[in-house]
Amino acid sequence: MPAVENTVLICAGGACISAGEKSVRNVFEETLKKYSLESVVRVVETGCMGACDLGPILVIYPEGVFYQKITAENAARIVEEHILKGRVVEDLLYKGDSGNLTEKPQEELPFFTEQVRIATRNLGVIDPLSIDEYIARDGYFALHKVLFELSREDVVEILKKSELKGRGGAGFPTWMKWDLTKKAEDDTKYVICNADEGDPGAFMDRAVLEGDPHTVVEAMTIAARVVGAQKGFVYVRAEYPLAIERLTHAMKMAREYGFLGENILGTDFSFDLEIRIGAGAFVCGEETALINSIEGKRGIPRVKPPFPASKGLWEKPTLLNNVETYANIPPIITNGGEWFSQYGVDGSRGTKVFALAGNVKNTGLVEVPMGITLRKLIFDIGGGVPGGKKLKAIQTGGPSGGCIPLELIDTPITYDNMKKLGTIIGSGGMIVMDEDSCMVDVAKYFLEFTVEESCGQCTPCRDGTRRMLEILERITEGEGTMEDLQLLKDLGENIMSTSLCGLGQTAPQPVISTMRYFWDEYEAHVKEGICPAKKCKSLMRVVIDKDKCVGCTACARVCPVEAISGSVRKPHDIDPEICTRCGSCLAVCKFGAISKVSP
Repeated sequence: MPAVENTVLICAGGACISAGEKSVRNVFEETLKKYSLESVVRVVETGCMGACDLGPILVIYPEGVFYQKITAENAARIVEEHILKGRVVEDLLYKGDSGNLTEKPQEELPFFTEQVRIATRNLGVIDPLSIDEYIARDGYFALHKVLFELSREDVVEILKKSELKGRGGAGFPTWMKWDLTKKAEDDTKYVICNADEGDPGAFMDRAVLEGDPHTVVEAMTIAARVVGAQKGFVYVRAEYPLAIERLTHAMKMAREYGFLGENILGTDFSFDLEIRIGAGAFVCGEETALINSIEGKRGIPRVKPPFPASKGLWEKPTLLNNVETYANIPPIITNGGEWFSQYGVDGSRGTKVFALAGNVKNTGLVEVPMGITLRKLIFDIGGGVPGGKKLKAIQTGGPSGGCIPLELIDTPITYDNMKKLGTIIGSGGMIVMDEDSCMVDVAKYFLEFTVEESCGQCTPCRDGTRRMLEILERITEGEGTMEDLQLLKDLGENIMSTSLCGLGQTAPQPVISTMRYFWDEYEAHVKEGICPAKKCKSLMRVVIDKDKCVGCTACARVCPVEAISGSVRKPHDIDPEICTRCGSCLAVCKFGAISKVSP
C-alpha cells in the first residue's frame, strides 16, 4: 500500500457544515478518485478549527497551507492544482486586513497566534471518530495515571494547585466540588456532565463534544474514580445531534478499548456513561434543574442547600461540571497543576474558551489565558469591528450577562473584574456591538429571552422580569417616564437578590448594566422621545433624499409592504404611514439616498 503523501483536514464543525462542508468534502474525494490519488491523500473531517467566519476551512499537510471559504468548485481546483501539480491556489489563501494573501501555516495566522489551546487542544487536529488519534495525542494517559500512580487525594491536590474553576459560569473551585463529593458518605454516587449549552451565540461545549468527545469520556471516568461514582450522565440538548452522534461513538469505542465499563484497564474500578437528551429549556443549564430533568421530572431548580455534592441525582451525592471544565482535566492530570496555573492571573488561572460573535470581523471560538484584556481579545484576535464602525459595547456571559462600554475595554478578563463591572464571564459567550446598537433595545432583546425561558417557579423571576420587559417596551415605544427608569432599576435589584436560581439572579444584568453605562440613551428615549442609534422603530422614520435618489427602483422592489412609490429615473417617495421601518430599502440603496431619522 503506497504511503500517504498528503493529509487534508476539513473542518466539520457546525459553522462549516452549515456553510457547505459536506459538498466540499464530497467533491474533494470525487476529484481524488478521478486522478487515482485517493490512496496517497488522506482526507479527515475534524472538529471546529475556531475561525467560523472563514468556513468551510481546509488545511493541507505537510505544508500546512490554510485555505478558506472553500466551495465545491474550489475543492476540485485544490486537488488539481495543489495536490496534483504542487501549486498553491493563491486566491483561496487567508487574507488579512491588508487584503494580502498569506501562505503561512494555520498556527501563524493572527487569529491563532495569541491562543493557548488546552480545552480545545484537539479540535481541528484529530479525527473525532478515531480513538487511536486521541490516544496518539496523550489520550487516556491521564486515566491510566489516576488508576495506577495517583491516589484520589493526589488528584484533588493536583486540581487544587491548578486553581481550575468551573467554566460553566459560576466559577466555583473545581477541586473543592470534587473533594466535597468524594467525602460525602454514600455507597452510590453519580457524575454528570452539563452539556446543555443554551446561551445564544455560545457554542464552546458543542464544539468540544463534536471535535474531541473522548476528552469528556476520559475526564468523567477520572472524576468517577476520584469521587467514588459508578454511573455517569452526559446531559446534551437535542439541538446538538452531531455532538450526540460523535459522543455516542466515542463511548462505544472507549468500552471496546477497556476505558469504560466493567473492570477498566483490568482494575476493580467500573464505571459507565449514558447520554440524556434535553428538550432545550434554558433553565436546565442550572444544575438542580438539570438533575430534575435527568430524573424524568419537570426541569425546575431546587432550593439549595442541600447542594448536589451531598444530595443530588436521586438524592445521592453527585458531581456536576460542564464540558469545558472536564476538557481541562486530562491535560492537568498529565502535566500537573502548576503547569495549568502558569497561565492566567491570581484568582483566574488557566485559559478560557470564548465564542466571539456580533459586530466583529473574526467570529468563532478562541481559547486564551485568563487575564487577557477585552481590547486584545476583540481587536488583536477578533480583528476589530468591520465596516469602519466604532465599537460601542461588549456583552459577556450570555443573555444574563452585562454590557461593558468602550471606555472599559482595557479591563483584564477575570472573574472578579467582570463582577465589578456588573457582568459575568458565564460560559464564555461574547457579543460585540458597534455604534449602531441601541443599548435600550439590546437590554430588551436579552430580557425577552429570559422572560421566555423562566421556569415560572418563583415570583421574582416569573413576574418581575415580565414587568421589567413591559417597562422597556414602553420606553422603546416612546411612552416611558423617568419614574419608569427608577422602577426598572428597583425591580432589577430586587429580582437579583430574591430569585431562587441563577437565571433570575442574573436576568436583570443586561438592563442594570446598560442603565449604569448608557444612562444618556435611556434619558433620550424618555425625555426627548428619540433613539440615538435609530434602532427603535417607534422612535424613527425612513426618508428618501430626493437630491440623491436616481429612481433605480431597487428600494421599491424589495419593500415588503409597498410603501415606496415613484417612476423609473425619478425620485421616489415613501409613505410613513405604511412603512414598517424594516430596513430592506436601506440595505439595497447604492446611492445613500435613504436614511433613518428621528421623528
